[in-house]
Amino acid sequence: MIYGIGIDLVKIERMKEAHEKWGMKFFERVFTVNEIEYCFQKKVPYPSLSVRFAAKEALIKAIGSEISVNMKHIEIISHESGRPSLIVKEEVEEFFKVKKIKHCHISLSHEREYGVGSVVLET
Repeated sequence: MIYGIGIDLVKIERMKEAHEKWGMKFFERVFTVNEIEYCFQKKVPYPSLSVRFAAKEALIKAIGSEISVNMKHIEIISHESGRPSLIVKEEVEEFFKVKKIKHCHISLSHEREYGVGSVVLET
């Protein structure tokens, strides 16, 4: 049974602007060390950062306003096949246990100016 669905769209240029304005401080508040390392291994990191940010926002939307979420407690990983998945920690992990969320389906995509993330939570 579907618990929640979320989607978010991010303008890629916003990630570049955040980097220019605040350096790594913004990214360190929002992304895990693994996410930062993964994205900055790429020639242009901003599309990958954008879709990860969008997916985190999408998960928060799928949860609803039931809990306050620290974005660093959501980690987006990419498997060797390229398929993304989520790792949840702390309050988000506890929320998943309480609500009996068994599966979290995630999709990421970017094209020129925008990155999108979608999440479906299943009990």
